[in-house]
Amino acid sequence: MKFFLDTANLEEIRTVHRWGILDGITTNPTLVSREGMDYRTVVREIASVTSGPISVETTSDKADEMILQGKEYVTWAPNVVVKVPATPDGIMAGAALVREGIRINVTLTFSVNQALLAAKVGAYFVSPFLGRLDDIGQDGMQVVRDAVQIFRTYGFTTQVLASSLRHPLHVTQAALAGAHIATIPFKVVEQLFKHPLTDLGQERFLTDWRKLQSELERRTTKV
Repeated sequence: MKFFLDTANLEEIRTVHRWGILDGITTNPTLVSREGMDYRTVVREIASVTSGPISVETTSDKADEMILQGKEYVTWAPNVVVKVPATPDGIMAGAALVREGIRINVTLTFSVNQALLAAKVGAYFVSPFLGRLDDIGQDGMQVVRDAVQIFRTYGFTTQVLASSLRHPLHVTQAALAGAHIATIPFKVVEQLFKHPLTDLGQERFLTDWRKLQSELERRTTKV
C-alpha cells in the first residue's frame, strides 16, 4: 500500500520525504489556505520535493469551470492529479478531463455507488472519506472493502485511496481492506512509528552499548 501525505505544509512534506516513505500528496482548498501562498506556488513547491502524484482540488461546483481549472492545474507540474467531487457536475468534468488524458481523483466519496461512478469514467483515484462516515455512525471501512472487491471483479483500474484517516488503526484497517493508497495526516504518520516496547528496547540497547564502550575505554587506559 502506498502512503500519501494529506497536507500542503512543505515542512511536513520534506520530513516524510526524508523518512523515505512518501509516495504522493493530497491537498484540498482548506489545507492550501493555511499556508498563506497562492495555489500554484504551493503546488509547484510540493512538486519540487516529490515526483509522486499531487492531488489538486477544483474550487467550483460547475462542470465547465472544473474542466478549465483542471486543464490549468496540470500545467503547474507533471505529477498533478485533478480532484473533482462525486457530484453530477464533478463526474461530468472528470469524464471530460479523462478524455483529454488528464488523471483525476474523485473526492468527497461516501458510498460504493459513488466509487463505482468514478471508476466508470476512468478515474485514476477515488477517495472514500472513512473518518467522516464513522463520525455519523456508518462503517467507512466497508466502503473501501466493497469498492476494492467490485473493482477487482470488473477489472477497473481505478485505485482506492482511503481518506479521512484519523488514527493508526485506520491505516491498518485500510491496508487489510485492500486499499491501494492511504492518505494520512502528518500527526498520524508520526504515530505509526510509536510503540512503547520499541522505545524501551532502543533505550536498553544504547545503554548497554555505552556501558561497553566505557568499560573498553577503562581497560585501554589501564594498559
